[in-house]
Amino acid sequence: MTLLPSVTPDRDAGGVFRADRVSAPRTETTGAPRTDTMGAPRTDTMGAPRTDTMGAPRTDTMGAPRTDTMGAPRTDTMGAPRTRAVHRAVADSRRGVPVIIAGPRPLIAAPAETVGAEGLHLIDRLAAGPACLLLAPARAEAVLGVAIAEPGEAVALALARPLIDAETLRRAADPTLEQILPRFDRAAVPDQAAAALALGKLARLLPAMVAAPVRAGWASLPLGAGLLVVPAADLLAYPTELAATLHRVAEVAIPLADAPDARLIAFRALDQGIEHMAILVGDPASQAAPLVRIHSECFTGDLLGSLRCDCGPQLKGAIRRMADEGAGVVLYLAQEGRGIGLINKLRAYTLQDGGLDTVDANRALGWQADERNFHIAAAMLDALGLHRIRLLTNNPDKTAGLTACGIEIAERVAHVMAPNGVNDGYLATKAARMGHVFE
Repeated sequence: MTLLPSVTPDRDAGGVFRADRVSAPRTETTGAPRTDTMGAPRTDTMGAPRTDTMGAPRTDTMGAPRTDTMGAPRTDTMGAPRTRAVHRAVADSRRGVPVIIAGPRPLIAAPAETVGAEGLHLIDRLAAGPACLLLAPARAEAVLGVAIAEPGEAVALALARPLIDAETLRRAADPTLEQILPRFDRAAVPDQAAAALALGKLARLLPAMVAAPVRAGWASLPLGAGLLVVPAADLLAYPTELAATLHRVAEVAIPLADAPDARLIAFRALDQGIEHMAILVGDPASQAAPLVRIHSECFTGDLLGSLRCDCGPQLKGAIRRMADEGAGVVLYLAQEGRGIGLINKLRAYTLQDGGLDTVDANRALGWQADERNFHIAAAMLDALGLHRIRLLTNNPDKTAGLTACGIEIAERVAHVMAPNGVNDGYLATKAARMGHVFE
């Protein structure tokens, strides 16, 4: 199977920055303070300090640098690939903790959605130059109030120092909040801007990042001692590399109302994130080209029965059809909202209620119309030994995506659900703007 690069690189409660990363000693359950916060490098579970300098990759737990050889994934002593740094960067970003994005001109960056006053102070103190707010082009146009010619992957807006107004940054990032904003001027886009926005998306946050060039010697300073370093290239390569780490973790019979012989196989990647599921009806491997449905999870449609989409009927209809044919597979992928995550999908619904369609709502939030990673589906099919399939879909992009990953599509099988009086506009947009074929 050939996995091609993905074409498009989704906090503490309330956005509070963890003070133990800056100055206040964190206490253990016994009340004894952890003394790594007074300037000494924080130690990992093996007692080895984190000794990054100027964007160099952090050493592993035994002190050996993580190195690539002949293009193979870098591994540390625990056998995990280089995605480990990305996992940690995602976790820090969701807490509003700044991270260092390594490259020729490294950045210190944190999501505008989650960063708090202390995180902004940390960026201010460790910055080697002016900070900026990195936005996707569509969101930047709305904030600036002007069209952007040749926008590229990111647009940078200059930020005044000191960085103190986290609430304004959140409003600039989120079009569903009250749009009382100051006047912003454009700034030069830093080299690692695309990787910074990719980090925001991987964290399932709004792709809006506060960023600044990091000063020389930052790692030797007390404020910088605990910061995580993640290479920009690793952030951009993460979707493809993650798919290659998928493996089975559980399998069990799950009799369904429409498919009493169904089985469920759970797949997990090394990020230990939400699992992807394969629903097997009958024995798909016994057919030369079994029917396969790639279905992205939809909490509102699949579970709640929302009428805003056709996801619930499509899921149930796929299982019934496979039962009628005697075999088939539904790949149930943890890619809510076409890959933007549940919270961002709810934000998109808010924008749709204001008049935008599903495509423009995603773009207004800074996302593409479809952010799904079909490498995940291809890896699951490969693990199931299914390399030639009949694909149950109305979306030609799914066919193209799986074909690019080495899956042979013997036939595209239409899967049309009738409009319900609520989702008529949504289905019309999928046909007119996303190329879905309803026949």
